[in-house]
Amino acid sequence: MKTLENTNATDECSIENRRAFLTKTGLLIASGIGVTGIIGSCGTEKGGDDDVTTNEDLMREHGVLKRILLIYDEASSRLAAGKDLNLVLVGQAAALIKTFVEDYHEKLEEDHLFPRFEKAGQLVDLTKTLRIQHHKGRILTTRIIANAKRSNPTPDDKRAMVQDMQAFVRMYSPHEAREDTVLFPALHKLISKHEYDSLGEDFEKKEKEQFGGDGFDMAVDKVTEIEKSLNIYDLNLFTPNV
Repeated sequence: MKTLENTNATDECSIENRRAFLTKTGLLIASGIGVTGIIGSCGTEKGGDDDVTTNEDLMREHGVLKRILLIYDEASSRLAAGKDLNLVLVGQAAALIKTFVEDYHEKLEEDHLFPRFEKAGQLVDLTKTLRIQHHKGRILTTRIIANAKRSNPTPDDKRAMVQDMQAFVRMYSPHEAREDTVLFPALHKLISKHEYDSLGEDFEKKEKEQFGGDGFDMAVDKVTEIEKSLNIYDLNLFTPNV
């Protein structure tokens, strides 16, 4: 019996397309083609139409972080200008930073990415700085959450919150940009394709264990809800009049 395991790697993508067609037409089993063992075909590690690579998974999580940074920007601007602001929304944004970014995304980096670079003696200075910034970010998040919970925050409390949100944005904008453009691309050269694909599968399992489902989708839904409450969800609002 012919099996797909015996097919050359260069033909995997076209075979995967044929397999999908045969499955839909009910011919796969009848043709006697086995499909066991296909993992990570065409550069992905998950099945289905929503396949994402390890780096894509990490970078789209950065997309959630970017949107929260925009929320912090808006919130700090309103507080600094003395405008009305529901601090509950700030607390919700900070809580999302804690659960999705710090306790999940950053833990993946600290447990699975940074040690690989450090063991290989590559980008060690960068990972050291990234670790320090993770620690500093958690301090800021703790303070933002605490101030957001105050029922009657004083002007000093609001000023402290503005300073902490601005400090967080200033640090994490270059932080995530450096990871996206330096650290994550270097991962391809550091580990094998098999290890790269396995890493993505491990991340997926961890996400389901920690959030009871697709944590990314849940985070996007939450950040969207906060954006709409602040009336900054409409992308057209950010288009300049030029």
